[in-house]
Amino acid sequence: MSKIKIALCQMNVVDNKQKNILKATSMIDEAASYNANFVVLPEMFNCPYSNDKFTEYAEEEKTSPTIKSISKLAKKHEMYILAGSIPEKEESKIYNTSYMFDKNGRIIGKHRKMHLFDVDVKGGIYFKESDTLTPGNKFNVCECDFGTVGLGICYDVRFPQLAQINVEKGAQILVYPGAFNMTTGPAHWELLFRSRALDNQVFCIGVAPALNENASYHSYGHSILVNPWGEVICQLKQKEELKIVEIDLNEIKKVRQEIPILKNKRNDLYEIIEK
Repeated sequence: MSKIKIALCQMNVVDNKQKNILKATSMIDEAASYNANFVVLPEMFNCPYSNDKFTEYAEEEKTSPTIKSISKLAKKHEMYILAGSIPEKEESKIYNTSYMFDKNGRIIGKHRKMHLFDVDVKGGIYFKESDTLTPGNKFNVCECDFGTVGLGICYDVRFPQLAQINVEKGAQILVYPGAFNMTTGPAHWELLFRSRALDNQVFCIGVAPALNENASYHSYGHSILVNPWGEVICQLKQKEELKIVEIDLNEIKKVRQEIPILKNKRNDLYEIIEK
C-alpha cells in the first residue's frame, strides 16, 4: 500500500471530557465513512490546554475512559488512530501522552512529550508546562501496514534531532499533534512543519485543536500536512473541521533519488545518536 487516506481532526475542545470524547468519536466515525486509513486527533483532545485542567483531567492508562473509547473505535472501523494526546497519570506524575492504536484496537505506540513548553514571549505568550507535567524520554516509531510513523508532540517539532532519529528508525511520516498559540502559530507553525519534512524528505503532519475563543488558551488551529518536497498540500484555518488527505509514500523515494540528502550526509564527520 503506497496511497493512504489520512484524516486530520481539528476538533473544538471544551471543558467537558465526555463532550470531547463524543466529538472525537463523531469525527472518527465520519472519517471512516470516507475510508480513511489513519486518523489523527489533536494535542490534549479530551482536555482544555491549561495546567490546572491537566491535573483535573489526568487518567491512568489501565482505567482511562478516553483510551478505551478510542481503542473500540479503531477496532470497529479497522483503522489506525493516533489519539492526539491526553494528560496521562502514573503514580504522582502527569505526562502529555500520545497513543497509537492499530486496526485491532491495540496500543502499538506511546509517546510522552519529550520537550516541555516553557516559554515567556514578551507581549505574547507565557506558559510553563513543567509546573504540572513531566517530560518523556523515549523515541517512538510505529510499524503500520501502510508504513512507519514517527511520533512527537507539539513543542517536540522544534527539535530536529527527534525527527532525525525517528527517520533513522524508518519513519516515513512524522506526526506531531500540537496546539500552537496565536503568538507562535503565525510565526513558526508552517515553517517548522515544512522544515522537518524538508530536512528528512518525509511527510510531516500537525493536527491542532480548533480556536476556542472562550478558552483561556487560544489554539492557532491550522492543522497541516507537508510532503517530502517541503510543499504544504493541506492546511486548515481556525474553525473546527475534518479533512481527508490522500498521500502517496512513493513520493519519498522519488524525492530522495532527486536530491539524495540522506545518502550524502557526512556520517564520517557527525552523527545523531540515541542515548
